[in-house]
Amino acid sequence: MSENTIQKKKPNHVRFLTLTAILTAIAVILQYLEFPVPLIPSFVKFDFSDLPAILAAFLVSPLSGIAVCMLKNLIHIAVSMSAGVGELCNCLLGIAMVVPAWLIYKIKPSKVNAALAMIAGSCVAAAASLPINYFITYPFYENFYGLPMEAILGMYREINDGVGSLWDALIWFNLPFTFVKFMVDSIIVFFIYKPLAKVTKKY
Repeated sequence: MSENTIQKKKPNHVRFLTLTAILTAIAVILQYLEFPVPLIPSFVKFDFSDLPAILAAFLVSPLSGIAVCMLKNLIHIAVSMSAGVGELCNCLLGIAMVVPAWLIYKIKPSKVNAALAMIAGSCVAAAASLPINYFITYPFYENFYGLPMEAILGMYREINDGVGSLWDALIWFNLPFTFVKFMVDSIIVFFIYKPLAKVTKKY
């Protein structure tokens, strides 16, 4: 490998590490700033910690986006109330968003395609929330914490008494919540991506 090739690869390597580390730190901070939202049980919280992961995927690479998803949740395990299961599910949903969004955007980079990519990624993450919550999250709460499924469903029925099963709860509440959560992050990314891309390329 020639010296010129090494010199070309080194900045990319440094850029990957630097931006991934910075965006992970921001994601960790944002993950602490969670809050409940109306029309959904209070134990389901909203935060903006996936926003840096989406930025990482678009600014650097999908591997950077995946790294941010993984690292922020590994760090958050230290204060986890779910023995890491909540962090695992959060990580899986983040990856379900950033990978398809990046793949679609790279087909033809443009503002229109970026918007379509983020909508598609949000849809994939929302769809992924159904099996992730059904097979991982809620069985954990039921078996590890001994929280009866009827008690969990009761929290949803306080908002909509038509909830008859866990699938009903996930489809009526968690699926749209996940979609909206990632779309809000995506809208912010859509407007700040270009200015940040110019800054990161310059420095």
